[in-house]
Amino acid sequence: MTRKRSFPPVVDQQVRILILGSLPGNVSLAHSQYYAHPQNRFWKLLAQVTAVDLPALPYPERLQTLLAKHIGLWDVVAEARRDGSLDSNIRDHVHNDLPSLAASLPQLTAIAFNGGTAARLGLKALGQQAERYRIIQLPSSSPAYTRPYAEKLAAWLALQDCLA
Repeated sequence: MTRKRSFPPVVDQQVRILILGSLPGNVSLAHSQYYAHPQNRFWKLLAQVTAVDLPALPYPERLQTLLAKHIGLWDVVAEARRDGSLDSNIRDHVHNDLPSLAASLPQLTAIAFNGGTAARLGLKALGQQAERYRIIQLPSSSPAYTRPYAEKLAAWLALQDCLA
């Protein structure tokens, strides 16, 4: 199994919502971009949340737009062995230091988990510190999670409450 590593966090001191995935998939790793797989609905869902056409923007502008909207990104898993891209194949993982990152963000009020694996591992990594934040468990934006888009969108729109 190949050892894979997550990307650095995309945050600044104004972040109010931190969205945490599990570990970037193979396409994302190959492109060095969060949610680069064309079938992943992450950017489309966040376009609805932010009212900005994120998929139309170049990747660096997407990240800048998220920060301007006070949204940060990172992953729960720092590194792990994983064949393919499925979360179910994650083995021997090491957590990112979520408690330290969260503590360094003075405006942070909510932590959102993109999918069940991210939530399960992330809540464990945060421990008691999770109680300081509104925790939002989102349905995965991954195409492997075959819930209808409309259902995913309804859940993801809850992020708007944290931006007001």
